[in-house]
Amino acid sequence: MGANGHHNLNKVSAAGLLITLGIIFGDIGTSPLYVFKAIIENTQKAGHGIDPELILGSVSCVFWTLTLQTTIKYVTFTLRADNKGEGGIFALYTLVKRTKVKWLLVPAIIGGSAIIAEGIITPPISVSSAIEGLRNIPALHDVMTSDRTVPIVIAIITVLFFVQQFGTGFIGKSFGPIMFVWFLMLGVVGIYHVGGNLSVLQALSPHHAINLLVNHPGGFWLLGAVFLCTTGAEALYSDLGHCGRKNIRISWIFVKTMLVLNYFGQAAWLLEHQGPLEGKNPFYELMPDWFLIPSIIIATAATIVASQALISGSFTLVNEAMRLNFWPKVRIKYPTVLKGQLYIPSVNWLLYLGCVCVVLYFRESSNMEAAYGLTIILGMLMSSRLLTYFMRIKKYPRYFVYGFVIVYLVVELSFFIANMDKFTHGGWISMMIAAFLVTLMWVWYDARKIRNRYVEFVKISDYLPLFDSLKEDTSVSKFATHLVYLTSADNKQDIESKIIYSILQKQPKRADVYWFIHVHVVDEPYRLEYKVTQLVKGDVIRVDFFLGFRVPPRINLMFRKVVEDMVKNHEVDITSRYESLNRKNVIGDFRFVVLEKYLSTDNEIPFYEKIILDIYYFLKPITLSEERAFGLDTSYVMVEKVPIVISPVRDLNMKRLDDQPPPATDATPKM
Repeated sequence: MGANGHHNLNKVSAAGLLITLGIIFGDIGTSPLYVFKAIIENTQKAGHGIDPELILGSVSCVFWTLTLQTTIKYVTFTLRADNKGEGGIFALYTLVKRTKVKWLLVPAIIGGSAIIAEGIITPPISVSSAIEGLRNIPALHDVMTSDRTVPIVIAIITVLFFVQQFGTGFIGKSFGPIMFVWFLMLGVVGIYHVGGNLSVLQALSPHHAINLLVNHPGGFWLLGAVFLCTTGAEALYSDLGHCGRKNIRISWIFVKTMLVLNYFGQAAWLLEHQGPLEGKNPFYELMPDWFLIPSIIIATAATIVASQALISGSFTLVNEAMRLNFWPKVRIKYPTVLKGQLYIPSVNWLLYLGCVCVVLYFRESSNMEAAYGLTIILGMLMSSRLLTYFMRIKKYPRYFVYGFVIVYLVVELSFFIANMDKFTHGGWISMMIAAFLVTLMWVWYDARKIRNRYVEFVKISDYLPLFDSLKEDTSVSKFATHLVYLTSADNKQDIESKIIYSILQKQPKRADVYWFIHVHVVDEPYRLEYKVTQLVKGDVIRVDFFLGFRVPPRINLMFRKVVEDMVKNHEVDITSRYESLNRKNVIGDFRFVVLEKYLSTDNEIPFYEKIILDIYYFLKPITLSEERAFGLDTSYVMVEKVPIVISPVRDLNMKRLDDQPPPATDATPKM
């Protein structure tokens, strides 16, 4: 976002509002497709009847859930927690980690994993709900069984994931208009039915919701279905940087109005049709017969937009996780010039595989609802914990912070308990996905901590005279004119002992100029700065890059820019030092050396650390190599393997066997 991030947060325009509809509100906007359908099906499965108090209580719960969770928690408060204009759970974590409270890492990792898991569930349930609308056409009612809908859903999802590699710029411009038409349709059909039964408006009173939860048989457990109305609330925050706070807040007024009208319209229809629904979806029952097919087409387009938003959000989230060392380094592509537009092939196809498996396993959108809510409420619980610490940093009144904690702990724990009732009915699938992602992130983060703990640093000043002597030693073949190392030493006075060993001992590397590059990942999302330290003027130079957690580390391009700036400022001479080439002002060669660490077998380490490192090194071969992760030109890179000796074996009970002369014998015969 850069320096203009805060200004853009409050910039409002018609185009910005339209873009916001397309980017942010797809997931929460398509919830009317399945919320009341899930409520009615859960009620009927429990053996309870469909009565007016159930309907009024349910729509009241939906209204107050949208108000408490989406409007108050996210739109009003969470959007204030911007990190230089950017939002999302990792952006929030980088804000609150300054408190030095180490356990805040836990909700960040769990919340991030839950949001990525949501990206696996959203496309199947959204697209399935839209396609199953074909059953409302009388001629197709008995034909569109799951055997027919599943291939259609998989085909749509396949195309959606396939086009990711080309970028979404060419279709992204249509997302806003599609969602505008969708929300307008929701409101129009909703208000038509509300107008026919104004008594449904009494559900605006919260006492109907309380009565349902307290007095109605099985009412509390319906919260698991009610909760689906607020899916996608995290997207309001995650895409803060793309749309701006004011655009989100203003467009939410329109979106919430249309959603509420549609939910109340469905409730009004249900009040007039309280008998068995026989698999009917109240959403499609609102549509006039002549508009049914167009509504299915619009719904399908809207669910594709919603799915695209979750996929793009997952790419952004994984990119942030990599920069924060929560995720293995994988290849990132930039298919368009749009800021923030990126494509991660491994994540794309991992999500695709997960989506296809979800469709094939559950087959019906009604079966997916159980798996859907658990991951979302888990992410919301974690973001609430981080948001509490943000409020403390910003010195909110203590009574307000405590009130926030109590209210949302009660509300979100209630939703979590209600969703756990579905654990055995498919909820375990989403929890298993989230658990896998949590394990991956934790292993990657903790393994790096363990490895870094045992990296030995030395003072580089102690070795500068040796560098000078090596540079003048013509008995050693010149390795390169410019020799560049990546160092993990935060302090500019330090250097890894392994780098010193590589230069002076392993294979003496004579060069004219030694460069040491260090990358600092900073809390600001788009910071892009560097600092040069001349350890020996013109001969030994350290470059520190300060990159935001959303900035890709294209070190090759960045280093080239640094060198160009230094040449302009006459700080370094990059011409070749070979006499024949120097006379012609030929640019000298640059060689990068990357140290690739591996775990030495000569270690005695605790059991937990051994398990973490074993998993880490098992996954390491399938991740991006260090040189590719940093965007280095592989033709100029040499990789050296160095062992990590964490805790060398101290006691090795081994005896030396020497050849001993035979014992002397007494030749004098004994008497």
